[in-house]
Amino acid sequence: MGQPLNLGLVGCGAISAQYLRTIDRLPQVRLVAVADLDLERAREAVAPYPGVDVLTVAELMADARVDAVLNLTIPAAHAEVALQAIAAGKDVYCEKPLAATGEDARRVLEAAQAAGVRVGCAPDTVLGTGTQTARQAIDDGLIGRPVAATATMVTPGHERWHPNPDFYYVPGGGPLLDMGPYYISSLVTLLGPVSAVIGAASRTRAKRTIGSGPRQGEEIPVTVDTHVTGVLVHESGALSTLVMSFDAVATKAPNIEVHGERGPRGARPQPLRRRGPADPARRRGPAPAAGVGRVLRRGPRRRPDRPRRGPRAQGGRDAGLPRP
Repeated sequence: MGQPLNLGLVGCGAISAQYLRTIDRLPQVRLVAVADLDLERAREAVAPYPGVDVLTVAELMADARVDAVLNLTIPAAHAEVALQAIAAGKDVYCEKPLAATGEDARRVLEAAQAAGVRVGCAPDTVLGTGTQTARQAIDDGLIGRPVAATATMVTPGHERWHPNPDFYYVPGGGPLLDMGPYYISSLVTLLGPVSAVIGAASRTRAKRTIGSGPRQGEEIPVTVDTHVTGVLVHESGALSTLVMSFDAVATKAPNIEVHGERGPRGARPQPLRRRGPADPARRRGPAPAAGVGRVLRRGPRRRPDRPRRGPRAQGGRDAGLPRP
């Protein structure tokens, strides 16, 4: 193995803690600096990790030690920070979404291509054992030709647990751009590229009330749709139905279910179910958990778990980070 990749992290909000813990365990990468608009918050974030410098964003971008920038800012700032890193000649790995708009995302990709640097974007959870095991089951023909899938994420909203949830309810936020990437990337991994999309969206409340932290009880405005449903038409002909909601309370629907034209014994159409990404209504935080594929068939209601596939026992963040 060569020299580790030197990372500079921009954005020390709630999600940075998970990245910091994972990076600390990876010999292939080394965190050399962090930056945040709030330097005190940056110092607190890296206090358990000695040797990491706290810099301004401009200082981090100019730091010759930094090979790649890990962009964990709020969605509205993703494109701006990514473009700064690209202009500095650095690779970029960005939390989802890549940008708040398609136009900004294209600008990032075009700038990276012109500069000859690499751009990556979360979620990399499809590299975990949940999606990889489900994909292996499909590749093995266990359910026959996939004909349809459903993906469901229902929660009353992240303002219940997040102390600063404002960005979830402004452009770049909402359930589709916040949680949808986990589900859509899994569906594309399982069923292939999407050629067409049909969709509709609604907004139930004009304000949300923060439920924890120093701002508990404060109302924040909602300027994006908070319930999104649609159909993804895959090039293979399979249809995926998507429900992403910050309005509904709970659901009994599987997070992801894939239906094939036959079961493992040709008995009848069978679904392949997997647990995860986790419904944040059942945990404090939006981080998805790894799942394990299950096949339903005639006879026993549930076949034993499929052998796990993939190197990651957990589908957490970091697998997609660039390697030296």
